[in-house]
Amino acid sequence: MTRQRLTILGATGSIGLSTLDVVARHPERFEVVALTGHHRVEVLARQCRTHHPRYAVVGSAQGADQLAALLGDEAHGMEILWGEAALEQVAALPEVDAVMAAIVGAAGLTPTLAAVRAGKRVLLANKEALVMAGRVFMAAVSQSGARLLPIDSEHNAIFQSLPADYAGNLARSGVRRILLTASGGPFLSVPLEQLQGVTPEQACAHPNWVMGRKISVDSATMMNKGLELIEAHWLFNAPPDLIEVVIHPQSVIHSLVAYADGSVLAQLGNPDMRTPIAHALAHPERIEAGVEPLDLFDVARLTFERPDLSRFPCLDLAYQALRAGGSAPAVLNAANEVAVAAFLDRRLPYLRIADVIARVLDRVPAMAVEDLESVLAADQAGREAALAIVANP
Repeated sequence: MTRQRLTILGATGSIGLSTLDVVARHPERFEVVALTGHHRVEVLARQCRTHHPRYAVVGSAQGADQLAALLGDEAHGMEILWGEAALEQVAALPEVDAVMAAIVGAAGLTPTLAAVRAGKRVLLANKEALVMAGRVFMAAVSQSGARLLPIDSEHNAIFQSLPADYAGNLARSGVRRILLTASGGPFLSVPLEQLQGVTPEQACAHPNWVMGRKISVDSATMMNKGLELIEAHWLFNAPPDLIEVVIHPQSVIHSLVAYADGSVLAQLGNPDMRTPIAHALAHPERIEAGVEPLDLFDVARLTFERPDLSRFPCLDLAYQALRAGGSAPAVLNAANEVAVAAFLDRRLPYLRIADVIARVLDRVPAMAVEDLESVLAADQAGREAALAIVANP
């Protein structure tokens, strides 16, 4: 068996760690060529000792020196690089077959786009790439012949529930709508008046999933589902009105596809990111992922409810940005990243996250987006507006 050669962008984050766990279970199938980690240098050093990549990338020259010192003689034969250009370099290496794109936030856009332009098999965990630059990104996929395989559990579930030969036309495939499931996060049943004093620790305590701090806050506000809504629009060529968000607190059904004949197909499993990661790594085959089989008797019941947009205004803002189109989703994402960072730094109350985003969308008009430069300009405008609002409420 020829081993699949991998670059893992964001190896030290939760998706990267889960990816390496799956990879380690199948050494005959996978070879790690490059690992990247922004500032978690000690974690990256441990990964390098275990997986022996040819390239290791960190965020700064200081970080590169630290990594080299930690590895010592074990760095022999390994090229230690740093900075954004290095991320793009390892994403497009000729010897690499597949790229796990797991850098969180806007920082993941350019290296993920580099992998796409190089025609790689891209395992897409960085939803912001499509949120910010959906039209540009999908045009690059078409031009290069890259293959996109979604890693978000919801989009991976949709991918599995669509016809195997799905070619981007829902109606032609008999699809009536896409149902995007959401857990509702840690505050689903908390009285609204109690949310004013929410702390970062409370917002990051997700009931089902183990995730990084930023994405945990996004799950609490349901902005994560809003970003996934925009991502689903681009991945599956789905109009906004055909994507419905459904709150499913058990996180067992990861998403569903409803068909014209009345049937609904769903993908079920325990809430563990190793399942969609293993699916994408081995597709179209199936491999063991280290995940416990789903026990329906233990689950006992599955419940569903419509999202309350007064409780989750960020979801409504994402729908608005998607319908506005152009640069609006990039501005939405930028404002959210600034607002969430301010909340995590205890500079912004939890309930003001949505307020900041709404004011930024009002302040920064949506413009046409035709290239990466216009995407980055919209991102910058959104960040500047959000920073100004956070500083001067």
